[in-house]
Amino acid sequence: MNQNKLFNLTRIRLALSYAMVMGVILSLCGFGVYKAVFHAHWVTLDQEVESVAGTLHDSIELKLKQPGRIETVIEELLPNICVVADKCIQEQSNPKRHTLTAINQGYYYVRFFDNSGRLIAIAGGAQKLSPVLNKKLWQTLKDSQGKSYHQISFVLHTQDNRNWGYIQVGRSLEDFNSYLDAVKLILALGLPLAMGLVAVASWWLAGLAMQPIYQSYRQIQQFTADAAHELRTPLAATQATVESALLMPQLDEAEARDILQTLQRQNLRLITLVSDLLLLARLDKQPTLRQECCLNEIVSDLIEEFAAMAYTAKVTLTSSIGVDEPINIISNCDQLYRLISNLIVNAIQYTPTGGKVTVVLDRSENYAVIQVEDNGIGIAQQEIPRIFDRFYRVNSDRSRSSGGSGLGLAMARAIVQAHQGNFNVQSELGKGSTFTVQLPFDVAPLDSIRSQFKSLYPSKSKFQ
Repeated sequence: MNQNKLFNLTRIRLALSYAMVMGVILSLCGFGVYKAVFHAHWVTLDQEVESVAGTLHDSIELKLKQPGRIETVIEELLPNICVVADKCIQEQSNPKRHTLTAINQGYYYVRFFDNSGRLIAIAGGAQKLSPVLNKKLWQTLKDSQGKSYHQISFVLHTQDNRNWGYIQVGRSLEDFNSYLDAVKLILALGLPLAMGLVAVASWWLAGLAMQPIYQSYRQIQQFTADAAHELRTPLAATQATVESALLMPQLDEAEARDILQTLQRQNLRLITLVSDLLLLARLDKQPTLRQECCLNEIVSDLIEEFAAMAYTAKVTLTSSIGVDEPINIISNCDQLYRLISNLIVNAIQYTPTGGKVTVVLDRSENYAVIQVEDNGIGIAQQEIPRIFDRFYRVNSDRSRSSGGSGLGLAMARAIVQAHQGNFNVQSELGKGSTFTVQLPFDVAPLDSIRSQFKSLYPSKSKFQ
């Protein structure tokens, strides 16, 4: 229960951390999108205002005669112009529209100032702007009602190149601000929705990230429990033997020898178990020491060594060599000896009386092939993926009666992986099993590979 609580808390922390990071990233992205939209529309707005103002300026300037005087050409271009001196009384009977379509849209306005900076006339909806002239080229200003405008100012000249005054062309920013408000609203509503989706995704991803760790933790727990169980059996037997010996008033030589033999068997079982665990740990952490090994000799020695075991179990043990010449590979001979012996012992133990175990040695183009075949009890298909787990037994009672610890196949697979080989199992319940090992003829140790890579690519620091 405590472990589940710890993993749940860790998952929550991971999910929150991921959600917070994604929240910051999404916020920055949203701000960046808003700034990009603002900049793009502002540039477009400037170009639009400058284009309208330039067209109007060029149309008027060549026909101006007297400084500060509203010529007919201005009234023709801007028929609804409001002259300040006439108190902006516009002729409602004149139905004509502005020549410039942009001015007719209602967002634009035009203001004229004389050389002294006095407002002369206005066209469009900018009557509430300050009448004070600001000669700055670009201006963004507000009227008395708080409405925003963006305008550009030009100097006007007469036909004889005298200063006529100033023209200001601008437009209301009402539509521009409305559009930006809509963008901000979309981003403001979209961010919480996105954060909700991120929170769900964070919880799911944290679960995925924690799953291998949780499985590894469960495997460690199971491994610890199994190892403790395996160690407890010989220790309990040793303790019981010692206690029974201590309860005897006296021991003769035969009884003492029996007790010592029992202690020796249990001690040997402990030594074997610890040795197997240490070998598995070394195979997981460090590369193997390689040398040239003759598989023919190893197979022949093992057939001879386990002949007595097979005879006792009333099982026929034979070998079959598929090639005439010796098969030599660069490998760790001790580990290969351990690998093949584990497979042979496993086959003998799971083959009933009268059965047969055959060790086949052959070669392919790149691999030495070792097969251990038996016609024993076989393995159910659903059990095959688990037979390589440490301390796992398909038939617990049979393994314990034969003295197995459940590490043989786990060790065999670890040795094959350390030699960069392939391991395959084919089995059918009640008909037997075939364990096939493929070992490459010459595989450079990991340290040698690193050294060669560093000599070719000294800048690749990840291999250092």
